[in-house]
Amino acid sequence: MELTKNIFFNTDKLVENSKIKISYTGQFFQDASEDVFIHYGFGYNWDELNDLKMEKTELGFQTEIELGSFDTFNFCFCNEKGEWDNNCGTNYSFPIEKQQNELIVLDDEPVSLGSVRKLRKTYLWNKKIRLAVYKIITYLPKLISGNYKRKTTNEQ
Repeated sequence: MELTKNIFFNTDKLVENSKIKISYTGQFFQDASEDVFIHYGFGYNWDELNDLKMEKTELGFQTEIELGSFDTFNFCFCNEKGEWDNNCGTNYSFPIEKQQNELIVLDDEPVSLGSVRKLRKTYLWNKKIRLAVYKIITYLPKLISGNYKRKTTNEQ
């Protein structure tokens, strides 16, 4: 997913406590810099500030980062010459979404079979409804127009 020009993530959205892969194809990649570092932190105060060297590949400079339990992910880039790509002084900042805990099962919590069965039933009904809608959309126009022929046992 491209969140901004020349910055790509391997996911559609940033979720807390997850690992993401970030690719950078901006100014330093285009200028053939040898070393690029990502300078990043979390939240309004840039907590857990860190510098990480990015790996140069054919697709740009890449690295993996573990997101914390914060509301924003802030970063900028620096090359070996001490030049900065910091989004014209405003840095790059993206929101981090909270994990949806209702479907997470922790090892120390007992799980009732009733809740699992309810999820399974809901999933099955969802599949059945989708299949029914697909069949209606696919075959109803054929039936109405008369272009639908049923195969009989004699026609094979």
